Amino acid sequence: MEEKEKNKIVAHKRTITAKEKDDTITLTEFLFDWIGTMIAALVVVLLLLTFVVRQVTVSGGSMTDTLKNDDRLLVTNFMYTPQNGDIVVISHGSNYSDPIIKRVIATGGQRLDINYDTGEVIVDGVLQNEPYIKGTTRMLSNSLSLEEYDNIIPEGYVFVMGDNREGSLDSRSKEIGLIPLNNIIGKAQWRISPFDKFGTVYYNMQ
Repeated sequence: MEEKEKNKIVAHKRTITAKEKDDTITLTEFLFDWIGTMIAALVVVLLLLTFVVRQVTVSGGSMTDTLKNDDRLLVTNFMYTPQNGDIVVISHGSNYSDPIIKRVIATGGQRLDINYDTGEVIVDGVLQNEPYIKGTTRMLSNSLSLEEYDNIIPEGYVFVMGDNREGSLDSRSKEIGLIPLNNIIGKAQWRISPFDKFGTVYYNMQ
């Protein structure tokens, strides 16, 4: 009788030991799975920040009142083709050292006419409704002549202007000129700072 009881106790101890071992393996697997998931998530985030979404900070007042100095924006560039009205970040060119932020006015193949007497901007014969601009669209010094291109934006380029039309150096001037597509970093989508203005940067399109 005592021998049977002893065997039961030994068997019971062995069962507990095996269970503890299984629990240890399960915990180890969980930790490895969790670490692997975190690493994969980090890689995805880094890839997104490198190739899909970037963060930029506005410098200057050329996009006032739409964007202000020191606003922080998220910019997307995956499979992106510029369209009229897009706010884009442009990499530095030969005449300016830092990236600039402007709005696309006309793209390759479109006809662009600007009446500097009235401030009217006409694309493909359509007078543009621009509720987001500040000031009057006027001619800048060292002006780019669209007549050189028969008022047609060449393929592979865009014409950009700042929303602060009286305080923006942009495609109206030869210092900036037409922007090659490969100089466009991406399209500004969201303002993330200051927080009280968090949201889309296209709130004033209508």
